Amino acid sequence: MAPPRNVVKIAVQMRDAIPQLIQLDQAKPLAAVLKEVCDAWSLPHSERYALQFADGHRRYITENNRTEIKNGSILCLSTAPDLEAERLLRGLQSESCEGRREALRHLVLLAPDMTFTREVISRDGLQRLGSIIEDGDDLGEVLALALRAFLELMEHGVVSWETLSIPFVRKVVCYVNMNLMDASVQPLALGLLESVTLSSPALGQLVKSEVPLDRLLVHLQVMNQQLQTKAMALLTALLQGASAAERKHMLDYLWQRNLRQFIYKNIIHSAAPLGDEMAHHLYVLQALTLGLLEPRMRTPLDPYSQEQREQLQALRQAAFEPEGESLGTGLSADRRRSLCAREFRKLGFSNSNPAQDLERVPPGLLALDNMLYFSRHAPSAYSRFVLENSSREDKHECPFARSSIQLTVLLCELLHVGEPCSETAQDFSPMFFGQDQSFHELFCVSIQLLNKTWKEMRATQEDFDKVMQVVREQLARTLALKPSSLELFRTKVNALTYGEVLRLRQTERLHQEGTLAPPILELREKLKPELMGLIRQQRLLRLCEGTLFRKISSRRRQDKLWFCCLSPNHKVLQYGDVEEGVGPPVPESLPEQLPVADIRALLTGKDCPHVREKGSGKQNKDVCELAFSVSYDHGEEEAYLNFIAPSKREFHLWTDGLSALLGSPMGSEQTRLDLEQLLTMETKLRLLELENVPIPEQPPPVPPPPTNFNFCYDCSIAEP
Repeated sequence: MAPPRNVVKIAVQMRDAIPQLIQLDQAKPLAAVLKEVCDAWSLPHSERYALQFADGHRRYITENNRTEIKNGSILCLSTAPDLEAERLLRGLQSESCEGRREALRHLVLLAPDMTFTREVISRDGLQRLGSIIEDGDDLGEVLALALRAFLELMEHGVVSWETLSIPFVRKVVCYVNMNLMDASVQPLALGLLESVTLSSPALGQLVKSEVPLDRLLVHLQVMNQQLQTKAMALLTALLQGASAAERKHMLDYLWQRNLRQFIYKNIIHSAAPLGDEMAHHLYVLQALTLGLLEPRMRTPLDPYSQEQREQLQALRQAAFEPEGESLGTGLSADRRRSLCAREFRKLGFSNSNPAQDLERVPPGLLALDNMLYFSRHAPSAYSRFVLENSSREDKHECPFARSSIQLTVLLCELLHVGEPCSETAQDFSPMFFGQDQSFHELFCVSIQLLNKTWKEMRATQEDFDKVMQVVREQLARTLALKPSSLELFRTKVNALTYGEVLRLRQTERLHQEGTLAPPILELREKLKPELMGLIRQQRLLRLCEGTLFRKISSRRRQDKLWFCCLSPNHKVLQYGDVEEGVGPPVPESLPEQLPVADIRALLTGKDCPHVREKGSGKQNKDVCELAFSVSYDHGEEEAYLNFIAPSKREFHLWTDGLSALLGSPMGSEQTRLDLEQLLTMETKLRLLELENVPIPEQPPPVPPPPTNFNFCYDCSIAEP
């Protein structure tokens, strides 16, 4: 007879004792269960003990999380969290340095548990740790352990970062600014200041004023990847918290101090692989730097500005007036205005008054900046572009000004200029850090590409929008390759000719589209069930391989990872926390299990509980698109296992696999693409013998039956 649903078979162990195999009744109060366990080992005062999960972070069992105990779980009997917190906090006041160090080690191990954290905080544990940090008697392991424990306790969000005192923050700043310091202390101090800066504007200003940018540059130049990452994290946090004017001043100073060159040579092209967190901070730095272009992008040209009128005249003169000559020599004012208007039209402006073209925002003044930069830094290419098109027929001219304005808008869209930074994106371009004035330099390459594509397409003025679509595709495809330098970008984008773009489009269309003849459609429908079964099998195998997921809080990025996989018999989801940099664990070593039979439903996007708690801001859109959860039975309550997929592909694979386990249809975009690809391949294989044979739209008509059936052989007549 099967045991009741709320009874699980588990093992309970204790040091120097034979483990107990018990049947835990989840309906029984936890205190009664503890009493029975203690009585079996003849231990008095059961209220002084608590149960913990033996694996993972050794979380304490409470009435809230006891439903996570499954058949086969291993628990251990330990000191109750309140008594353990009291003991460790007393150890922090020990006169022995070794005693304080041992207490801090245990505190760091237990700090990830929320139950233990609440007990420590309720006993002024944060203040005691703060005293150790502020005193700074030991600048070695004791200080590092105290900082780590403080960070772990604060991560739970029980206490706000804004409650930290100014002297405490200043003391942590001192550790960052010191020269002789234990290697493990400064990354922790930098991480603490990053959290303070992101969470408290007032304390963030204090950090900004107390930590010189030069000091962060020193940390970035130390060949310690962890220290570099934390220094870059604090730097981007300070930049995000600064006003637009302060941010521009800070970035200008950093660029003067050769930060870009150092990042390009010693971080991006370092022998050590670039970590996910550093990639994110480089993305943020790139986005904030490009964000400095937004004011120019949002500002239209002022026709009454003397400076801007002179810039337009300089643009015209660089194209049409030889050096040392002036347009006004010996001409009347009306004649000069007429010649200027004609030359501005030759330059590609739609109006004789170019100010009207540049009133559009975006790109506003940013387009004028790009044109001036091109004329000054590539004068021969600029003159060749303008004069070459001036000599063509009117309808075949490639208008320089109109093209530049539209191309500036296109580059702003592709590089997301002015858009808020994502919390998790890592999509930075190495080319950005390999070149000063990268946006303007990219424009110089792109405007010459546009002229080349215009000639390849033999375009006319009516084809302007078509040319821009091809150029957009050329730029987007090349940027997606993440070229490491501007020269490599130039080589790759020029190799992507108009003919190559057409070939790629045709190839993609052939992959996506099949013939629509009814016999082919009928064949495809017959093949679908078999191929869907193949896709389902692949999805389940992918779940069995498992995936590393990253934990993301509502406040900032997290370094912590956890691994989840499906058991080979497809009956249990196994999961647990893993350390950064460690390979995927063996499924048998994962501490947590979730039976597939207990799963109620699969939730995605905004329906997930961890997305609803996080909010729905623009910056969280990418997290929302990668979020999914499974709801499952926890006794009489419903609980959730929450995921943030590392990529869109992993999101589709996991949601498809979980849907298949639950008997639901696999409706993801990836399933549609996979099915289409398999159908196309299988259909082509079936039709190989019919190559060059036209397939009719309708089946041929069935002929009428014959007037007689005398041609049939009568089997009843016996042969002689």
